[in-house]
Amino acid sequence: MSRLDYYDEVEIEDFEYDEDEEVYYYPCPCGDQFQISLSDLAAGEEEVTCPSCSLVIKVIYDREVFRIKQEELERKSDKKELATQQV
Repeated sequence: MSRLDYYDEVEIEDFEYDEDEEVYYYPCPCGDQFQISLSDLAAGEEEVTCPSCSLVIKVIYDREVFRIKQEELERKSDKKELATQQV
């Protein structure tokens, strides 16, 4: 998608993060919310479409930071699984 097709470009710091769901949310003018998961960000995704309308935004963020963050979460998850299996 070309830059002209984006409704806006939004820095990840402007999104609200839900730790339980591992999803970032940003309000859409239509009243719904744009949403992008931590795993999508780690995979390099930067385009987000509103689930209720056709608006698309570009998320501005450091991909490397989110790739590392995703790897850390996966390691923690693996450790929890091992601990659960040992009990």
